[in-house]
Amino acid sequence: MAEARAYTLRRVTMPVLQPGSPDVRVLHLSDVHMTPGQRRKQAWLRDLAGLRPDLVVDTGDNLAHRDSVPVVLDALGELLDVPGVFVLGSNDYYEPTLRNPVKYLLPDDGKRNTDVPQLPWRALTAALSDAGWADLTNAKATLEVRGLRIAFAGVDDPHLGYDRLEDIAGPADPDADLRLGVAHAPYLRVLDRFAADGYDAVLAGHTHGGQVCLPGVGALTTNCDLESARAKGLHRHPAASRPGDPGSSWLHVSAGLGTSPYARIRVACRPEATLLTLVPTKA
Repeated sequence: MAEARAYTLRRVTMPVLQPGSPDVRVLHLSDVHMTPGQRRKQAWLRDLAGLRPDLVVDTGDNLAHRDSVPVVLDALGELLDVPGVFVLGSNDYYEPTLRNPVKYLLPDDGKRNTDVPQLPWRALTAALSDAGWADLTNAKATLEVRGLRIAFAGVDDPHLGYDRLEDIAGPADPDADLRLGVAHAPYLRVLDRFAADGYDAVLAGHTHGGQVCLPGVGALTTNCDLESARAKGLHRHPAASRPGDPGSSWLHVSAGLGTSPYARIRVACRPEATLLTLVPTKA
């Protein structure tokens, strides 16, 4: 229980920009799973505005209660004045329910918890869009950040099967200074598509970093088909590729800030947000 409230800021450097480009500070938020009573989490999230990021990427699962939309918006605070992009996750769409937490560690049976009331995801989407953040729900967008033209493509939640890869498929914008893919759940079919289409990096969440990790073993599950060794942090996709290989991307998976409100447990996997500093590759 205590570790689930040990909110941690990770700092990661990603060499992905063209030589001579200015550094870009990206705040990656994911899996906030907010309820109105989580005031410590709200205060911690609100303080992240002091990092003064150049861009915010929100990879979904912001909600965990039907009354959480205004709470999430208040906690984001001044971050909503920063250029941003977002996608939704399954827990933005559907109300959480009490379930056997052991099931999380078992092989995926393909069943999704969709026979419950919906959460106010439309209100969340409208509010984030009204603040100027780009909605990447099976869509593309372009933003200018620090004088750089960044091309984005995103998909709706792959865990629910809502992703429509055909809507965003095709070569990434060759004229952009940087190309980023965004998804909630890092399913291999999505990562493969972004890598094949030439996106420089992909940002995702969903895994909670495994949520329960063991020393010397690491994450026990990712809750998707991504292997446990890449449950969180910065990696390559495909896993064996190297920077500069054709058809490969950087992959950053956030362990996220929350848990189900019915199972507020993390083991050796603190809740996190990540400040990604994008820097030029070495010439």
